[in-house]
Amino acid sequence: MLNRRTFVTALSTAILARPAVLRAAEPLTLWGPPAAPSIILIQAIASGALKDIAPSVSFKSWRTPDEMRAGLSSGNMTAVIVPTYVAANLYNRGLGVRLANVMTKGLLYIVAPAGTVTDIASLKGKRVAVPFRNDMPDFIFRRLMAAAKLQPSDLTIDYSGTSPEAMQMLVAGRADAALLAEPASSAAILRAMMAGKTIERAIDCQKAWAAATGYATIPQAGLAITDKLADQIGADGVNALQTVLESAAQAVNKNPAAAASVAAPSLELPAPVIEKSIAFSKLVAERATHARGDLIGLFDTLAKDDPRIVGGKLPDDRFYAL
Repeated sequence: MLNRRTFVTALSTAILARPAVLRAAEPLTLWGPPAAPSIILIQAIASGALKDIAPSVSFKSWRTPDEMRAGLSSGNMTAVIVPTYVAANLYNRGLGVRLANVMTKGLLYIVAPAGTVTDIASLKGKRVAVPFRNDMPDFIFRRLMAAAKLQPSDLTIDYSGTSPEAMQMLVAGRADAALLAEPASSAAILRAMMAGKTIERAIDCQKAWAAATGYATIPQAGLAITDKLADQIGADGVNALQTVLESAAQAVNKNPAAAASVAAPSLELPAPVIEKSIAFSKLVAERATHARGDLIGLFDTLAKDDPRIVGGKLPDDRFYAL
């Protein structure tokens, strides 16, 4: 029979046996883009489950890839959602950045007026708005174009600095289609609806990628952590962070409305747009080691166009932090 003394003894033993999580001495900021994977970070913070990792944890949004790269390179950002190839590039350049997980299996869509676009080949002769030249959306789009035997001269690509800018070009009628990441595609559809127009996700880029490359998913973005943070919180701390993110991802997918309500202020987007986007964002918090096959497939495919994209080579084992 378990009496009070044996219960307290057992509890004390369990606490002592639990891996010690080092606590960061300073507040921790989790950085992410104004895109769907950041919903998971915001949910994790709101849950209060990160209290053992740092005295306080907050979320901030980076707006451009250049801002994100500068933050990681300088050490001002220590935990950041990034395009996964960026993490590989920085790691291979010796900048002390590793990948903890994958947070989306792909959230890119070609959005266009209903019935005007059926596949990548049907973009021939059209004007397409594409955000972030020489970055993940552009790299994916180029590979899909090549698979469809389209040359850049077969269409007009209008590059924009952000997804919202590309979305605005489409909604305003200054582009025939736009390559958008969630939640920008959901925002475009809802904004067009309010204006009496019908815009649709004409092409699911994840399906097009699978057909073009043979890889089932696009491990598009994940949480990169710096060696500085890993040293501060230790391996058990990194693992504890990942465990919280796994629970947060499940909560987001289970209750999109609640997650959207929590994320709306930080992402500066209407909650209905965020809620709609979750179903199309393939949100996960999959450990990098588990996603390694998909990651290698992505890196290898991108490197065939230009090895410099991933830093000249595939990253070695240490790159996969978890």
